[in-house]
Amino acid sequence: MSQTKKKFVVACGGTGGHVFPGLAVANALRARGHEVCVWLSGRDIEQSTLNDWNGPIFSTGARQLSIKTLFALIRSLWICRREMRRFKPDAVLAMGSYSSLPPVLAAWTGKIPIMLHEANAVPGKAIDFLARFATRVAISFPDTAKWLRRTPTVYTGLPIRTRLIGQPPFDDIPKDLFTILVTGGSQGAHRVNELAAQAMCLLKKDQPKPFYVIHQCGKADEAWLKETYEKNGVQARVAAFIPEMGRAFASADFVVSRAGASTCFELCALGKAALLIPLPSAIRNHQHLNAEALVKADAADEADQAELTGRSLMRYLRSKMNNPTRVRQMALAMKTCSVPDADVKVAQALEAL
Repeated sequence: MSQTKKKFVVACGGTGGHVFPGLAVANALRARGHEVCVWLSGRDIEQSTLNDWNGPIFSTGARQLSIKTLFALIRSLWICRREMRRFKPDAVLAMGSYSSLPPVLAAWTGKIPIMLHEANAVPGKAIDFLARFATRVAISFPDTAKWLRRTPTVYTGLPIRTRLIGQPPFDDIPKDLFTILVTGGSQGAHRVNELAAQAMCLLKKDQPKPFYVIHQCGKADEAWLKETYEKNGVQARVAAFIPEMGRAFASADFVVSRAGASTCFELCALGKAALLIPLPSAIRNHQHLNAEALVKADAADEADQAELTGRSLMRYLRSKMNNPTRVRQMALAMKTCSVPDADVKVAQALEAL
């Protein structure tokens, strides 16, 4: 518990990968006796991530930067400056993405201390640009410091949703079934959905052992994916977004996912073996670098989306189903990569400003 109560803004809008870690820190700060307001951009996708937060929320109206959104950016900056003057925070924590730009600039013009948090192995465009305004940058991977030589860094790891830990498996999934969790993140990933659907349907025909699929797919692909699994007799739980993700992880023997930082650190905390399929268009190929860190630890395998096919994914999953010892080894290695109490470490670094 911190001895002096302070006021903090946590700006973490955009996607689940930015919101979830931000909310984890916000809760840690509140538990340490501080007053915290969470700033989001106001996008619809953010609403599905707010189960972890029951405190005040401020909508900045931030939008992705382009010529078309220039007016919206100026308006968001004005709104943020006005709210900064009203709330008078002692410091601001920004978790990256376009949604951090107006809050950080508003804090800088108001001479309010700023800390950034970079989730990925290599900084994204937002953190790279905003680091010049920050007092410190908290990093999730130790090697990230080499990209941020002009700004002091502190290694904290990436905060995860604490409610994921210790959850029971889903009651309706038989315990003896090899269960595969597929997720492309909070918004889904269309190509991962396509490859997984092809692989699972082929696996159903090829593999005599029964198995089960939990698939978080995003809203756009939910209907056809449910229909595809049902037509091919694949036992599956399909949802655009899974609020009970802790139970999904607890039910899974193996995970197929993108290599976003939040997903990677959740896999580590929960000790889940995985095949990581980095997003090819990720800025500076950061998802590949995230995955590479876990591959080097022998905790995960990595697949190139351009080279992966439904059949090759099916063969890969079949090999894992038939080699439970290898899956357990990967899971144990994954657990050793976890960074406990990252939310508290970020909170302490923010207090130290």
